[in-house]
Amino acid sequence: MAQIIFTLLMLVMLQAVLGFDNLLYISLESKKAPLDAQKRVRKVGILIAIVLRIVLLFVLVRVIGFFQEPFSFLTGHMEDVLEFAFNGHSLIVLAGGGFIIYTAIKEIWHMIAVPDLDHDVEEGTVERKKTANAVIVSIVIMNLVFSFDSILAAIGLTSEIEDSSTAFIVMAIAIVASGLLMLFLADRISTFLAKNRMYEVLGLFILFIVGIMLVTEGGHLAHLKIFGNEIVPMSKTTFYFVIVVLVIVDIVQGRYQKKLIKERENTLKKE
Repeated sequence: MAQIIFTLLMLVMLQAVLGFDNLLYISLESKKAPLDAQKRVRKVGILIAIVLRIVLLFVLVRVIGFFQEPFSFLTGHMEDVLEFAFNGHSLIVLAGGGFIIYTAIKEIWHMIAVPDLDHDVEEGTVERKKTANAVIVSIVIMNLVFSFDSILAAIGLTSEIEDSSTAFIVMAIAIVASGLLMLFLADRISTFLAKNRMYEVLGLFILFIVGIMLVTEGGHLAHLKIFGNEIVPMSKTTFYFVIVVLVIVDIVQGRYQKKLIKERENTLKKE
């Protein structure tokens, strides 16, 4: 019993840590919905995702071999140029990483390429708005992509539990607990970003790095080699180190900018 409780706590912590980037994506993506529907979009999206995560867990427990075994029609090599052996896991991770990179670049480009700022503000950036249902679908799909690795890790952590039914219940409880935590934090993070819009850029660059991490992981899972060089996945330690550096740089840059503005105001007063 003690082992089951310990495993459950470890799983909840794992789901919470791995769910940070997912939560950030939800907060940024929900802003594309109409203002009066954003809160509902986050809640509905997360609740649907919790249910689908449990369904995904149920499926993976039974067909995990299908996702790990390379597809024969997607296995091959070109003389000293390219070598690959794609499986279901690698394709899902690569597709998710590629989509996140695309989303981050698109949003960053939108921030720096507004042709008429006054007109864009007056119109409420209509071109960026999506229907509430479209945003919910995006949140649910990306939630499943983010949860794929965490579920596989959960299956590995519960491998010592002999009773498969008990192991499934433990994983399901961890998924629900982490989902409820996301439900609790989603509105708070979205409110924080709304009040501190300068951190949106930081959030988008973090998502960009998340996308790179997923792409490198997908390439590694596909045993991808380019010119004889194997694709190495970005380690979690490197990922969190880069995130910490980005946050520190953003804080220092913000304070330095405030200092420059204050110095300029003092100079204008003296003149």
